[in-house]
This record gives sequence, structure tokens and C-alpha cells, in this order.
Amino acid sequence: MVLPRFAGIRPTAVLKCATPADVAAALAMARQRHLPVAVRGGGHCFAGRSSTTGILIDTSPMAGVRLDGGRAVIGAGTRLAEVYDQLGAHGLTIPAGCGPTVGITGLTLGGGLGILGRRYGLTCDSLLAATLVLADGRTIEAEADLLWALRGGGAPGVVTSLTFATVTAPTCTAFRLSYPSEGAADLLDAWQHSLPDLDEATAPSLTITAPAQPRLPPRVTVSGAAPDGTAVSLLRRHLGQKPSAEDQHHDVLPAVKRWLAAPDGVDRGFAYLHSEFFRATVPAAELLERLTTDRRPGEERELDLTPWGGAYNRPPADATAFPHRDARFLLKQTATLPAGRQPSRWLEESYALTHPHGTGGAYPNFPDTDLNAEAYHLTNTDRLRRLRTAYDLASLFIR
Repeated sequence: MVLPRFAGIRPTAVLKCATPADVAAALAMARQRHLPVAVRGGGHCFAGRSSTTGILIDTSPMAGVRLDGGRAVIGAGTRLAEVYDQLGAHGLTIPAGCGPTVGITGLTLGGGLGILGRRYGLTCDSLLAATLVLADGRTIEAEADLLWALRGGGAPGVVTSLTFATVTAPTCTAFRLSYPSEGAADLLDAWQHSLPDLDEATAPSLTITAPAQPRLPPRVTVSGAAPDGTAVSLLRRHLGQKPSAEDQHHDVLPAVKRWLAAPDGVDRGFAYLHSEFFRATVPAAELLERLTTDRRPGEERELDLTPWGGAYNRPPADATAFPHRDARFLLKQTATLPAGRQPSRWLEESYALTHPHGTGGAYPNFPDTDLNAEAYHLTNTDRLRRLRTAYDLASLFIR
């Protein structure tokens, strides 16, 4: 899968790489022809960085999961569905997202959030070792400084293998709670204020979506996972409103992930977005008013709020390249439109409304071509630049 906005970008060559030697040969071709390089493990990059007009290195042949004691050695082209199914067969898992076709490598290099994150941390926090091929064709094992960079800071080369610490895969209760749009502002306020009091094993995301048909009211959904139905009931009490519809599914983790994943299908919309972390609350009433004002046919608008805290926040900001360790939640604001159309003023105006309340930090896996690197890595930016330069002298992988 590649996001529709970038599906029209055609590479000069697509090189499927099954070994580090294949990657080295692909990079040699790029050097000889003076062509840019992109690496694709999943194709979900919101900034199109897994697409190129040059050499596209496809790591999908480097897929697979094997256990080495309590460690999982995962090939760079592995998608999350395979990770969960293979590890789940042994009662193990790693904290990561729910999208079955998302690539494990890109997810890790940008941080990696998911329903186990408040309990176990980012995907990159579980990274123990990595193998990668540098621009000059050398295959190396990442040493301590480079591992620091790979934990949320991208890669100055092509990653071919990742090794993770595993945890016991829990059984848990997935849930979807739908709420009337009339109470969306109050629900958003309650959601923001309840997060510090929730058990770390409860991960409720809030999405408020204004459909592309302006006559339709916004959809308001709280979804995620909790240890059991009792924890879901406690969450409902914190939110203070009765859902208009409710669905729950208690199962082993791989099945819960499948239940929560978006349905398969071709989404032809072009997505434009901004993201930011928040330590304090955002003005709910103003944000919801802006979401529903001057709606345009064909433009879907969405506020997507992910709970932070817990294990996400325990490491110091400089422990990994990923610095966003003191936030309460992450907000992604997205406008999705038909091909060829640009967003209305809503996206920029909504971002301008929330930005004064944010940390100034953005999530690396929600990249925005208008932002500088400092927004993604804050006080870690200079160290990360030095490391990237040291390992990628030709700046082949530096964006």
C-alpha cells in the first residue's frame, strides 16, 4: 500500500531486496546514476518519503519473525499483522500500532505508538539491535550512538533487520464508544482531563470526524483497549456521557488488533495534516466550532487525539532520539479531499487555534513537509544531525 496522494510518483526502478547485498547493489546503482533513493517497507508515509522518481528499494522480501530467547528478530520488510501473529503464537508481542499493513521499520524509526504504549512505551523503546546498509554499501550492526538515533530518529541507511525485547501478550478488551455530536465539546474536555487518572493499561483514543457531506453531523468515537470490561466502564464514568452506541471485544491481542484495525479497502482521498503534542488542554468549544464552520462538500475534517502518559513519558527526553516524553496527548488534524483539490482554510486555522497550547513538538510518523526537523526532535536535533552526517556523508538519506 502507498498513500493515494503519492501514488502517481513513479520511480525509475523498483528493486526488491532480499538481502543486505541486494540493498548494497541497489545503492551502488543509485550512486552510479546520480538518482535519489527511497525505501519502502509499508508505504504509509504522510509526506511521501517512501516514494521517489529515482531508485525505490522495496524491503518486502526481507520479511519474517524469529525468536532468540525473549528477543524477536524481525526482518525490515515485515508488516505488523505478521509480527503480531507470529509472536502471538508464542504468547508474546511488542508494543506497536494496529494497522496490519504498516511496516515495522518505518513505525520504529518514527517512534511507534499503539494500544500497549501507555503500559510498555513506544515501539522504538523496545529496540535492542539493528542491522543496516550505509550509503557506501557497507553492512553494519548499530552501536550505541546509532541505536539512540534509530529509536525514533530515522535511519542514515537502509535497515535490514531489527531486534526487539518482547513482553507477554495480554488478553484485553477492545472497545468503540460512539457519542452524539451535540456533546462533542464536553466529551473532549472530559477526555483531556481524565487521562492522568486512567490506568496505564487503558488506552482510549478520541476521534471527531466531520464527514465530507456537510449536512451530516460529526462522528464522535472513543476507541482503544483496556484490560477488561470493568476498565471500560470506569472510562465511561470518567467521560461522563452515555454512549449512543457501544461495542466491545475481549480476546487475545492479535485478534484485538484485527478488531480495531480499519477495514480493508481503497481510500482514494488525499490527506493533508498537522500534528502536535500537548501538556495542557486545548480549548474544546472553539476547536469544535471551527471544525463545523464553513464546511465544504468533499472535504472530510478529522481531529484524532491519542492518549500519552505512562510508559511513553518515563524515559528522559534525551534517552532516545524521540524527545516527546512529557505530553498528555497527541493531536493529529487531517483534511482529506478528492484528488487534485487543496484543503480549505480550516486545517491551518484549526492548527493556529491549538498551536499556542502545544509543546511545539510533532510526531515523526505524522510528517508534515512544512515543518523543520526541530519540531520532530526538539533538543535532540543537533545530536541527531551529527550522527546522520557521520554515517551518511553523501547525504543520501538526509531529508
